[in-house]
Order: sequence, then structure tokens, then C-alpha cells
Amino acid sequence: MSYPFSGAATPIGSDDILRIAESLGVEPAVVRAVDTVETGGVGGFLSDGSGRPRILVEAHLFSAATGRRWDTSHPGISSPTWNRALYRGGAAEYLRLAEALELDREAALKAASWGRFQILGGNHRMAGFDDVGGFVVAMADDEDNHLEAFAAFCRAARLVDALRDRDWETFARRYNGPQYARNRYHLRLAAAYADAAGREAAPGSVLRLGSAGPAVKGLQVVLNARGAGLMEDGAFGRVTELAVMRFQDAHGLLADGIVGPDTAAALGLPPVHRKA
Repeated sequence: MSYPFSGAATPIGSDDILRIAESLGVEPAVVRAVDTVETGGVGGFLSDGSGRPRILVEAHLFSAATGRRWDTSHPGISSPTWNRALYRGGAAEYLRLAEALELDREAALKAASWGRFQILGGNHRMAGFDDVGGFVVAMADDEDNHLEAFAAFCRAARLVDALRDRDWETFARRYNGPQYARNRYHLRLAAAYADAAGREAAPGSVLRLGSAGPAVKGLQVVLNARGAGLMEDGAFGRVTELAVMRFQDAHGLLADGIVGPDTAAALGLPPVHRKA
């Protein structure tokens, strides 16, 4: 694969995060939290239509891999220590990568973090790939590959228990590195999880705009069986709200878009006992 690493850039499907969370035995909100902290929840590809995955070039890792050879002549991509100021972000990171590729292709690919979960190329084996080139091709092809690589890495790095227990410090130390506290990585994870979990409806709770999680996905499945045509993504957005309102109106219920006890019963959903 040659620069600029464009691929199919296929986004994840409607229930892929739920599927990966189930495969790891963790809450979907946990996976969403890491996703939010790593790439802001905006996806693993650049928004410029180029089909390139989001990357960050880690100058300190490139420097270490190349014996500090380029620290003086190429300080923007080779540095003896981590330096946040060297990041350029977005598409400009590919200019930094291009500079590094001219010096040492393999070291450059391994020193960049890739995709939705910003997995280092140097960790390609832990992410399930025999070589870094194959890893990069997969990252440019499909966001589902980003999720699968994240799950594989978490298993290989023995991070599943930390995710399941929401032990953010342990996860941050192993995933983000020894400077995690300086970056407030663990605190940002905790905040992102609280936000994601706060939107996940507990079993038996009222479902409404802003709810999320398996209960909402179940609602969407039932509505789709009645021809609603919704994405079964577990997120109660405006389209799901309108589908609920149409159902309520057709069945003589108050068309408020809220799935309370009466609407849940009419849909054949589990009984609703309490508010979200």
C-alpha cells in the first residue's frame, strides 16, 4: 500500500459497538468511552473524503526506533521525548508521516497510531496482524477492523478485566502509557463513561429521546418488525422518536414519543417499572 493510505473507509454498522462489547463481556458504554477519548467519537477516518484513517505520529517512538538518528535534522517527527506540541492533527499528520516514511518506512508506520482507537502500528501483532503493512491496510479499509483490532489488543494486553471493572487507571497506564496521569487520560475516560452510561437505559426504565443501550435496540427491532425501517444502533434519536409517535398515534396512545408502561405493553416489550 502506498501513501496516502486511502482505502474503502467503511464506517461501522449499527450494532458493531454492542457486538464488540458483548464479545469482551463489558458494557457498551465502556467501549464508547474509549472511542470518545481516542477520537472524540467522530469516527476513525478523516472527514475530508480521502478515505484515510485518523493518525497521530509519535515522534518519540520514531526517534527510539531509529536510534535518535534524525532528532536534529527532522525535529518535527523525531524527538527524544514525547512532546504534545509536535502534533499537527487531522490531515496534517499525513505530512508528518510522509516525512518519516522517507527516512524509515517501517519505523514510521509503527510510530503512528491508527484509526478509531488509535492503536500503534508497533502493536500490530497484539491487534491481530502479522505485519504492520497488513494492519495499516485493514485500518484504511473498514471501521469494523478498528473495533476488532481494539478487542484483540485488549485481550492480548490483558486489559479486559480493567475495562469490565472500569479500573480506568490500570487501563490508562497500559493503553495510553506511563504519562497517562499527565494527560488526565484516566479522568477523561471516567467522564466519557459517565456520559455514555448516563444515556444507557436500565432494564425496565422509560425510554425516551437520548436513551441508549440494549433496551433501545430491542425497541428498534420491535418497531422494525412493524415496518419502521430504523437503524438498530441502540440510540434513541429523533428518527426513533418519530417512529414511536407514529405507533402511538396508530394505537390510540398519547403520541409523546416516550415509551412508558402503556406503549411498552402495546409493543410487547418487557414491562416498564421506573423512569430512566
